[in-house]
Amino acid sequence: AGTGEKDNETAWEFEARNLFPVGTITEDPATGSAAAAVGAYLRDTGLLEAPATLTIHQGRHVGRLSLLRVDIPAEGGITVSGTASLIA
Repeated sequence: AGTGEKDNETAWEFEARNLFPVGTITEDPATGSAAAAVGAYLRDTGLLEAPATLTIHQGRHVGRLSLLRVDIPAEGGITVSGTASLIA
């Protein structure tokens, strides 16, 4: 993980994995609900100063690269957007 400055916001970058050993899908390539929860946790515990943006890379280990952007305002709702790989 790393941090950087962008337009008076703090930018954080992570690589995440969401393992699911039960079932036919062993790992989730993009987990928006977890990304939002991490953003809320970091803001609510004071570990980051909002407004901030998280960039989360996920899915590399299953060959389905995804990029999630988590926008964290000082107050109110957190927004998750990004790209993911289609399942054929």
